[in-house]
Amino acid sequence: MAKYLDLNRANWDDRVPAHIASADYAVQRFLDDPAFLSDVVRFDLPLLGDVSGLRGVHLQCHIGTDTISLARLGASMTGLDFSGAAVAAAARLAAATGIGASFVQADVYDAADVLEPGSFDLVYTGVGALTWLPDIRRWGRVVADLLRPGGRLFIRDGHPMLYTLDIDNDGRLVVTDPYFETSDARVSDYPGTYVQTDAVIEHTVTHWWNHGIGETVTALLEAGLTLTGLAEHDTVPWRAFPGEAMASAGGGEWRLAEMPERLAASFTIRAVKNS
Repeated sequence: MAKYLDLNRANWDDRVPAHIASADYAVQRFLDDPAFLSDVVRFDLPLLGDVSGLRGVHLQCHIGTDTISLARLGASMTGLDFSGAAVAAAARLAAATGIGASFVQADVYDAADVLEPGSFDLVYTGVGALTWLPDIRRWGRVVADLLRPGGRLFIRDGHPMLYTLDIDNDGRLVVTDPYFETSDARVSDYPGTYVQTDAVIEHTVTHWWNHGIGETVTALLEAGLTLTGLAEHDTVPWRAFPGEAMASAGGGEWRLAEMPERLAASFTIRAVKNS
């Protein structure tokens, strides 16, 4: 299993410079506008609610733009990511914006070992996180370990149905990958990233897994959380399919260009740790 971590970490280290420079992450706007929030967090706000005064941890925080956005909303935030390059970039951005967020480099499965367990009011996980994890039940236990009794989880991520699909030569959506978690990883060899960039990604091989909605919910229930909300959305904050298959929905979101109601592209889960 260590091989997947090494491969994925190298790939995400390579992505950091491209993402910092990308308009999609809007790093300069964070520097110029002290009220600016990421598109992802702005989308989350109606379901996320008030986070002011909460002690929060953002798992798999990448370069910290969502973490800093949550801090700007009044939460006391810690970001955790396995990429040293991403954590360093996040810490620099927080310092440059005057935000008091802290950042820790660690694998998500080790979060309760490097942070104070049972001390967080909020565990937040953003889009594109769970697919890099081989064991969703283990992740659920980490969430429970971090939260205090009554503390809450908020996650929005790409829908597992989205991750099963590809575009065939006739432009049709076809199911090509598993919906459910498998013991073996899916292996991708892709030289780019999901933002527009001319940067070269040297380490192109990644390992990933899908997790069905039922598997994710069950992982949380088994870990001692109570589900308080499950929503499915027809948009996702990246252009998941090439060409004309997707159209902009505004706010950094994309949906199928034709009959977007065919596909749940992302989901939001809210849960509370039982007392």
